[in-house]
Amino acid sequence: MSVQMENKDKIERIARISKALSHPTRVAIILFLARQETCFFGDISEIFHVSKPTISQHLKELKDAGLIHSTVEITKTKYCICPESWELARLLFGDFFSTQIKNKEKCCP
Repeated sequence: MSVQMENKDKIERIARISKALSHPTRVAIILFLARQETCFFGDISEIFHVSKPTISQHLKELKDAGLIHSTVEITKTKYCICPESWELARLLFGDFFSTQIKNKEKCCP
């Protein structure tokens, strides 16, 4: 079965987001930011009690996947969920998990 070009982009995007969410701390960061009424100003390493270099790597993965934005303002960094990417991820994963599987009675017990 060949992957059509239009589906290739979707598959690559799902894989990229999945990679970004493959660590429990990154999932926790996303949930934390999603629950904020405004963008979060502060040091996320203080919230999660993880070293700053480790948090920086997690934030980089989330930014590279397009799930969050960050802006440096004077001495603090502002972190926000990217609403457009969040909605795209919600749609992509909803579509992905709504795929019906074939009846595999003879395949897997």
